[in-house]
Amino acid sequence: MTTAEAVGRRANTSELMMNKEITESILAQMPTAQVEVVLDGNRAVITVVSEEFTTLNRLRRQQKVYGCIGDFISDGRLHAVTIRAVTPQE
Repeated sequence: MTTAEAVGRRANTSELMMNKEITESILAQMPTAQVEVVLDGNRAVITVVSEEFTTLNRLRRQQKVYGCIGDFISDGRLHAVTIRAVTPQE
């Protein structure tokens, strides 16, 4: 295995671990949600589908998700985040 392959493998493992941690963090506060996290380094696209969003406007939905991942942003593990927060009907 080349050095580049080893570095790539470590990065992939690190992203998988962070993906799992982010998903678990959201599910801890929104246990019935469906969560998908796509990472690219310290950037994330997070999709959360939940009935909890039914009465919330778009801003409140995003704030709810940001509240679940704030630690990842404040410690620098996440830098840029795109959130798609929708109900199952949307």
